[in-house]
Amino acid sequence: MQQPSKATATELFEGRKHYVIPAYQRPYVWNEEDQWAPLWDDIQRVAESHLVDSARPIKSHFLGAVVFELLQAGSAAITELDVIDGQQRLTTLQVVLDAVQSVLHSSGHEEDAERLEELILNKQSVYRGTPQRFKLWPSQANRAEFVHAMDPQEPNPVEPGQIQGAHDFFSAEAERWISGRPDGDGEEPPGTAAERAEQLAETLASRLVVVAIDLTGDDDAQLIFETLNDRGTPLLKADLIKNWVFRHGRKIGADVDKWSRTLWEDFDTEWWREEITQGRLSRSRVDIFLHYWLTMRLRDEVKAELVFRTFVDYARPFMATPATAEKFLTEMRVDADVYRGFGQLDAETAAGKFRTRIIETMELAATTPVFLWAISPNHKLPDEQIETGLAALESWIVRRTLLQMTSKDLNKLVVALLKALSSVDSDQAGFKIRSFLSQQTSHTRVWPSDEEFISEVGSKRLYGYIKQNRIVVVLRAVEEYKREQDTRYGEVPLPSSMSIEHVMPKKWREHWAPATPFTNEQEQYRDRVIHTLGNLTIIPQALNSSLSNLPWTDEEAQEMSHGGQSGRGKWSILSQFNLQVLNKEILEHQQLWTEQNIEERSDELARVIAKIWQGPDASVQGSEQ
Repeated sequence: MQQPSKATATELFEGRKHYVIPAYQRPYVWNEEDQWAPLWDDIQRVAESHLVDSARPIKSHFLGAVVFELLQAGSAAITELDVIDGQQRLTTLQVVLDAVQSVLHSSGHEEDAERLEELILNKQSVYRGTPQRFKLWPSQANRAEFVHAMDPQEPNPVEPGQIQGAHDFFSAEAERWISGRPDGDGEEPPGTAAERAEQLAETLASRLVVVAIDLTGDDDAQLIFETLNDRGTPLLKADLIKNWVFRHGRKIGADVDKWSRTLWEDFDTEWWREEITQGRLSRSRVDIFLHYWLTMRLRDEVKAELVFRTFVDYARPFMATPATAEKFLTEMRVDADVYRGFGQLDAETAAGKFRTRIIETMELAATTPVFLWAISPNHKLPDEQIETGLAALESWIVRRTLLQMTSKDLNKLVVALLKALSSVDSDQAGFKIRSFLSQQTSHTRVWPSDEEFISEVGSKRLYGYIKQNRIVVVLRAVEEYKREQDTRYGEVPLPSSMSIEHVMPKKWREHWAPATPFTNEQEQYRDRVIHTLGNLTIIPQALNSSLSNLPWTDEEAQEMSHGGQSGRGKWSILSQFNLQVLNKEILEHQQLWTEQNIEERSDELARVIAKIWQGPDASVQGSEQ
């Protein structure tokens, strides 16, 4: 490694040089607000200082560090350099140089334009039509856009991206400033057009300074890469992993350009890099996937902050040869495609139901490693085994949720389940999931039996103790089950937005108080029972405000006006607009809705839920190995 040194654009790009941003580097992500506009302000400030006060001008502006190592020297008399870090900075610098050069050329400042052109292109005829004609060659994801931005004669990409946006921004700013038009604050630039053109070219060529770090030699370039961040754009765990994978691939002689196109390019798209909030953490989708994927493959808990190091330690043995490395990465790509396709799973399949109910609505993403393992083509589980296994896990979760049993051990249970599946044939995997869960005996893992579930769930206060979206999942499933039992109900899809309704309202004292005042014990009992399973139903969100705290019958609602339904009780309004089987059964109680009705309905719903989410195998329950 050579001693780090300060370098201007002239020193970086003069002569026959070709900086290569490897395929494994992330795409260009800088934007106007965070990087382009502040950079232009700095460039303009330096240039103007030489026009206003030549005795005490701003001598230079520091851009940051650029890290590279020599790829080859002397090939067609050109020096090729591999960019380890600073690719965002170098790309932006080249785009600024080209944008300003074009403006200088079109406005007749030829000498200044030619000076910058020498820092953009290797103009020798031997490089014409080749990537080497450019001083910089971006990674695969940005090449077509970069080439068109730097040479408009080249084909235009289907969708312009950040590089074209940067070029357009700097072109517009340079044209405005050189021509002397005022900025957004009404300030006109100093000097004549010729003076401004000269100082802008001089600033770009000689006054923008980077620290150039040449790693040529035996230095650990990966370690350097890990410790550096681009200005305002922190590296993802996936960026670190990508860098390691492709650098290692190049060492073993793999076709890393092919890997970039076929195995990794999708990870650099906006969907994968978008941040998603899970609990208290916000991470990119690709980092979340890699975390779950490592948990699945290692069958062990992985700390989020150690995803990169864990990946390297795990992947290294699989990356010994190009063939084994490609097989390993292809398996990861297959699982990534499955993960991205979660949202397109058929909602009528076991996988679609599990994803919608458990992972998305109930927000139990900790089950993802087992879910991914079960549906991945890499494991070749038959459909019936997927259905058996996911149905068992879903039942385990739903029953424990409704009984308000702890979920603090879920991560460890998922790991234990993956370990149990490691030596099972694919045609037995679903049975194994079911038997494993049935065998659990500790309070943090036991799968409630039918007897335990039915006897306890009806007395549990659900509303206020369980997230509402989780209760909605259960009641939607009950509605679907009841409708399937009698074809005469027909197919009536449930609205996507359903809300929980208390049949006997939470504020029962307004219109539901008995003629004979309750004792304290009776009031406490009603305050509890109204939040139990038997008093909860689901209705479309739009109907919720119409029902509110109304009394049950029209007679009790006389001289009342609420929600545009003057003099009508809750039963009457619900009867008019209801399409749910769940509520048709409630409406059979036309005159009264009492605590006894709630208890009876709790017991009936508990039995239905036990049929939907069948319990553990009695033959193996409690026989934990």
